[in-house]
Parts: sequence; C-alpha cells; structure tokens
Amino acid sequence: MKTSRRFGGISARAVRLAVVVAGLSLAFSARADGPAVVAPSAPVQTMSLADAVGIARTRGYDVLLSAASVRGAEAEVRVAGQTPNPAISAGPARRVDCFSGNCPTPWGFNASLSDQGLIEGAITRKRKLREDVAKRALEAARFGRANAERVVISQVKVQYVQTAAAVARVELTREIAASLQKSVDVNRVRYPRVIDEGQLARVEQESLRADAEVDIALRQLRQEQIDLAVLLGTEGPVPDLAVDRKTLDFRVPEALAVLDKAAFLRTAMENRADRKQAVAQVAQMEASVSLAERQRIPDVSLTVQYQQLGSGDNAPQPPTLSVGVGLPLPLFYQQQGEIGRAAADRQTALVARRRLETLLVADVESALNTFSTARRVVERYESALLERAKRARDITTVQYTAGSATLTDLLDAQRSWVAVNTGYLAELVSYWTSVFLLEQAVGKELVR
Repeated sequence: MKTSRRFGGISARAVRLAVVVAGLSLAFSARADGPAVVAPSAPVQTMSLADAVGIARTRGYDVLLSAASVRGAEAEVRVAGQTPNPAISAGPARRVDCFSGNCPTPWGFNASLSDQGLIEGAITRKRKLREDVAKRALEAARFGRANAERVVISQVKVQYVQTAAAVARVELTREIAASLQKSVDVNRVRYPRVIDEGQLARVEQESLRADAEVDIALRQLRQEQIDLAVLLGTEGPVPDLAVDRKTLDFRVPEALAVLDKAAFLRTAMENRADRKQAVAQVAQMEASVSLAERQRIPDVSLTVQYQQLGSGDNAPQPPTLSVGVGLPLPLFYQQQGEIGRAAADRQTALVARRRLETLLVADVESALNTFSTARRVVERYESALLERAKRARDITTVQYTAGSATLTDLLDAQRSWVAVNTGYLAELVSYWTSVFLLEQAVGKELVR
C-alpha cells in the first residue's frame, strides 16, 4: 500500500490523526497552561487603575514629602505674623553708702517694660511684609504639592500599564510554550518515520526556548509589580498586584479624538501646577524685595521705666516714671546687602519662570508628537499587521501539514507571528505612555 510504504507501516488513519493534532497545536488559538511555576507567596491584591491613582494621591512618597513642606510653610506664616511679646525687667536696689552706715531707707526698686518693636512694626508694616513673604512661600509650597501629585499620578498610570503589559506577555508566552510542547509530543510520534532527528531537535529547541521565555516574562511581571508598589508607597512585603488587563486595550480617549495644539498649550499654561508655583515664587521674591527695602527703617523699641530708692520725703530717689526710645543708628549700613540679595533672587525667579514656560511648551509639543506617532503605529498593527501575521502562520501550518512547506518555513512563520504580537504589546505600552505623558504635560487628566 502506498501510504504504508511512505510512513513505514503506520496506518493512514494514525498519520492523519497526528497531522490534525499537530496543526491544531501550532495554530496558537487555544488557551493552555504553561509549564509549572512556583506561585509567589505574597498575597494577591486586585487593583484597578482608579484604585492605584487614588492611593498615589494619598500615599505617594513625593506627595507626602511635599505635604510636609506645606505644613512647614504654614508654620512659617504663623512665625512671620506673630505679635512680639513685651519684655519686662524688675529688681531690688540698695544704696551703696548704706552698707557701712545706718540709713533709714536703704532699699529701693526699679522696673522697666519694653514693647519689643510692637508699635514700630505695626506703623512701618514690617510685620505685615514678613507675613506676606511667608504667605507667598506657602502658596508656592501648595502648588509644589499639586505638582508632585501631577507627576506621581502620571508615573503610576504608566507603571500600571507596564504591569498590565507584563501580564499579557506572560499569557502570550504560556500560550506559545504550551502549543510548542504539544508540537514536540506529536513530532516525537512522527520520529523517525516521518521526520528526522534534526527536525525533531529543532522543534524541541523551540519548545525549550519558549519555556525560558515564560520564566523571563514572570520575572519581568514581578519586577513591574514591585515598581508599582514603590510608587504607591506600599510598606512591608510587596503583594501580588493583580491589575486589569483590559486597561491595555487600544482606544482613543474622547479628549484626544481631535488634537488642537493651541488648546492644549492654553490648558497647560492654565493648569500646570509647576507654572503656578513659579508664578508664586516670583511674587514671593517681590515681597522679599519690599521687605528688604522697608528694613532700612531702624527697629524702634519703646521703653517705660519706673525707679524708686528709699521712701518718704528724704528718699534719695523718689518714685520716677520715664519713657525711652531705643534704636540702632543706620550711619554705616543701610541694608544694601539684603536688598541686593533679594533683587537677585527675584531675577532668578523670573528667569526660572520663563525657562519653565519654555519647557512647558516643549513638553506639550513633544507629547503630542509622540502620541500621534504611537497612535498611527498601533492602528497599523490592528488594521493589518496582526491579521497578516496570523494568516501567514495559519497558511504555513496547513502547507506544512500537506507536505508542501518545510519545518523551517513553519518555524519562521511562528516566530514572525510571535514577534508581531510581542511588538504589538510594546507599542500598546508606548501608546498609553504617550497618553499619560500628555496628561502630565497639560496638567489635566484625560483618561479616568
């Protein structure tokens, strides 16, 4: 019989069955479990993207640090606006000439009260200017906290998508490894009557490589989970963070359906917290200059003093009340250094603001360019590349089953399909990263 001669005595029914099994196993369309992997001991914690953003707002380390700076600035406002406490001094007095003689009134008393510059500070408004400087610093600190939140949220969103992509990569590698293992089992049945040892070795090599890719994908997934936990301020053992795989699915947010560069630039100028912080810092330096100039007025202290030595009509020092004024005379120095330093700080703040606004425009331009490119690439994958790679693999599988394609052709088609799907995952990550970086550039959430 022709079939028996070709396959060394194996029945045609058995050969057809083996070929069908091989074709199904190489199609990669069925979900299957990969090689056994030791499960992590960390507890599983399911977390959506909204959950991650909410945690980052309250537990992100950069947000907590900036919140501490805000509390410090609030304390500085209280310090700058405090009302000076009056100073009082009092003590007994004794006549020197009464230590050796007999005096009828040897003891006396003196006391003094100073306003510590309270009245002068209110009249010259120095205290009000110091408080104004502190309030501007507080405003800048609050915008700094908002800016830290803006950056942390963007970082968390990007990391969340990278973690979701790592999950998808594990699924893909397990699917490939399971299919190749089935192919190895089928081809071992066909060896040595249908295929030679070299062909079997090549299939086994591909299967072993696929198993290694599963381990690498699992390692990468765990690292992405650890990185996400750090951004979320997780303390103690890092849990097995189960993220929503569908977050990675391609879609165009409604806010990005039409790209209006001018509108995005206006939004960035209005919403970016770091720009508002820069504006507040300029105002703080303006107030510092005003305070430094006002400090040229000497600090005046008013003093009320009471003195008494002895008592009665013959007292050496009858009760006396006096009022005095104390102030440094600005003969040699009139705050030139403080005024110059404040003016230099104001100029620095102005330049820093202009530089930030230039970088802001560049951030928006770069983010829009990256988003447009990433969107086109992903759309090209979904419209043609994925389907063509799958079709080429399926056709080559059928041809290999019919004997018109070689094992090399089949493996090449499989590798091409794997490369296209792996590249697609990478481009999805790039796409969503560009979306979240655009959010960061304009200072407004575009995806919730």
